[in-house]
Amino acid sequence: MKFAIAIEPGTRKSAFGVVVPDLPGCFSAGDTVEEAFDNAREAIEAHCEVLSEDGKALPDPKPLSHWQVKTEYKNWTWGIVDVPVERFFGPAEKINITVPALLLKRIDQHAKAHGETRSGFMTKAAIEAIRRA
Repeated sequence: MKFAIAIEPGTRKSAFGVVVPDLPGCFSAGDTVEEAFDNAREAIEAHCEVLSEDGKALPDPKPLSHWQVKTEYKNWTWGIVDVPVERFFGPAEKINITVPALLLKRIDQHAKAHGETRSGFMTKAAIEAIRRA
């Protein structure tokens, strides 16, 4: 799942701060921007694991443009990180669906071209469709 992160500029005396606006209370830091991205991924994973253990749902994300205009993030840099958190929100279930052959072929081609599995692609597509509804 993709998450927007806001990166507060670092200085010689302070690290780069990272906030995940769609996950209230999820934050991290890093001595370099690269380390900030890596630590953000770890923070998101840990935060989502705690949410699932507490029986709480993953908050619906807002568009990046929603967060970028907030004054508390003025002069911050933005990034997107992809963190596979879906596994925390329920065990996978095998299902049997019917899909037209041509569409299935296109799904498989797209998934392969993007380094995904058919199931992974279809899950992401479903999540995006539900969020937009």
